[in-house]
Amino acid sequence: MYTSRKKISKDKGAEPTEFEEKVAQALFDLENTNHELKSELKDLYINSAAQIDVSGSRKAVVAHVPYRLRKGFRKIHVRLVRELEKKFSGKDVILIATRRIARPGSAAQRPRSRTLTAVHEAMLEDVVLPAEIVGKRVRYRVDGSKIMKVFLDPKERNNTEYKLETFAAVYRKLSGKDVVFEYPITEA
Repeated sequence: MYTSRKKISKDKGAEPTEFEEKVAQALFDLENTNHELKSELKDLYINSAAQIDVSGSRKAVVAHVPYRLRKGFRKIHVRLVRELEKKFSGKDVILIATRRIARPGSAAQRPRSRTLTAVHEAMLEDVVLPAEIVGKRVRYRVDGSKIMKVFLDPKERNNTEYKLETFAAVYRKLSGKDVVFEYPITEA
């Protein structure tokens, strides 16, 4: 397992969990066996990984990638997710860039990209990645609760429709916000 250790880099030298080592091993195996992904995966690694219950027996694998490597992961996202889903049969795989939220009121001006809102927006885009977000609506209910409707690009419907429930569960787990994913109704 020592060779797969280069595929996971935890903060402050923390030891990876057993599940994180499985994900790192899967990335390492893909780098060595899949020729089309080999060159792109060479310099890529993950920060952490977690398993999230979606519904009933369905589970999702959420891998956090370093922020500065997100472009490298985005280039090969569709192929990488497809291969990882084969390795973790029956589980949806989602790659999310690791972002930090800075506390307001510190001595220095905090950048907009470090606000809670900006981090949650960027996280939402990472969760639905093969598809693009084309619209959002926030609906306030009479009891004061709010629910966000996110409309995804219909072009990616075939690739993402079966994952809508997973997207909602993962985003709820990461941000604590309820989201409903839909495709806009197109008029003929």
